[in-house]
Amino acid sequence: MIEEKTISSDRVYTGKTISLRVDTVEVPNRGYQKREIVEHNGAVGIIAITPENKVILVKQFRKAIEKELWEIPAGKIEIGENPKDCAIRELKEETGYSAEKIKLIHKFYTSAGFSNQKIYIFLAENLIPGEQNFDEDEIIEVKEFEMDEVYKMIQKNEIEDAKTSIGLLLIKELI
Repeated sequence: MIEEKTISSDRVYTGKTISLRVDTVEVPNRGYQKREIVEHNGAVGIIAITPENKVILVKQFRKAIEKELWEIPAGKIEIGENPKDCAIRELKEETGYSAEKIKLIHKFYTSAGFSNQKIYIFLAENLIPGEQNFDEDEIIEVKEFEMDEVYKMIQKNEIEDAKTSIGLLLIKELI
């Protein structure tokens, strides 16, 4: 097994969403190297399927890339919160919907080369409409799409968000 032994770790930044640390590691047969690590508490994404077999997407402006993206409802896991509870909360906040049935279908690291962020993808079915409750910094457009339409959007690069593409492609055979 290849392993890098951490010699020291220095916290460079601690923010609301992420922290950054720089580790000095001993690499077998290569000496010492620096590793910049972005720490994140994790997130969820929800594939929400309506009774009419449509998928709910949300459009948000993403400052990091200076554009709007169509995405599955999603959000950051709070400290001490389990992923399923986060998925239930985020689905309600962003879309207004609750789900009678919600199950984990996949989990993955977004970019393990520099971050520990893990995203949990849930499938939400038997939706019950309700009131949205956005976070104070969210401006969200919610829209229902036919399944065939979202797959064409992925193929045409109209859906560019990784968790959304992964989640939608995973359920293609499930529903």
